[in-house]
Amino acid sequence: MLSAKAKELFAKLELDYEPIALKYMAVRPEGIEQSKDHFAFCEYVREAQKGKTFYISKENDACYGKLALGMIDPPPVTASGQAGQDFEMYRTASGCRKLYQEMPRIIRGTVNYVVFSPVKDCNFDPDLIMCIADVEKADIIMRATSYISGDFWESKSTPVISCSWMYAYPVISGKVNHITTGFYHGLKRRKAYPAGLRMISIPFQKIDEVVQALDEMPWTAIAFREDEESKAELKRRMEHWQEMAHELNSTVDLK
Repeated sequence: MLSAKAKELFAKLELDYEPIALKYMAVRPEGIEQSKDHFAFCEYVREAQKGKTFYISKENDACYGKLALGMIDPPPVTASGQAGQDFEMYRTASGCRKLYQEMPRIIRGTVNYVVFSPVKDCNFDPDLIMCIADVEKADIIMRATSYISGDFWESKSTPVISCSWMYAYPVISGKVNHITTGFYHGLKRRKAYPAGLRMISIPFQKIDEVVQALDEMPWTAIAFREDEESKAELKRRMEHWQEMAHELNSTVDLK
């Protein structure tokens, strides 16, 4: 179950778009209504941001989120790369075909249903939390992903089927992934979100760590705080660097 502390801290971010929890299930969920819509996978995140909790199956998906999650096998026509060439995303079908050969994809048949819920209403253990944030709030979230572990930030995707990188890759790899809206064929074509926002996928392996970091770390780092106390404290810390450098017969040029 997603903790009350997690819900509190994600709410404290005051994101313009509600953070969404997703649960991947092999069997049909109980006590939750199935969506009656027929949208692309990314559009269901937007629907959940309206305050809805629901689930979908492959029959609800009007794009290839269902492929990334292993609900279907790659359709031969698109997997041949022809669609990617015809959409002018790739020069040749061969370039797009490489994507289908290597894209992150969950094992076939292990995910048959996906539950979407606003984080504030989540009553399950999410497989993934999706945050969509402006740069200022995204900076806080991304720092929280590395504040404790020191994990590197990475942004991985492809011109098409970005859903594979945002909804399959994180739970397969255990790594947070982030991309920018306004790129990527499906997201851009459907005008799901304004350009220039950050989409951040936090897999279940990282949720507790991110929550702990949001709880412990200063959301505005000391170098960006304008109060006199913070300025004085930073000055003291930087003077200590010089003392360390002197003892180590070295120099430090950070300012």
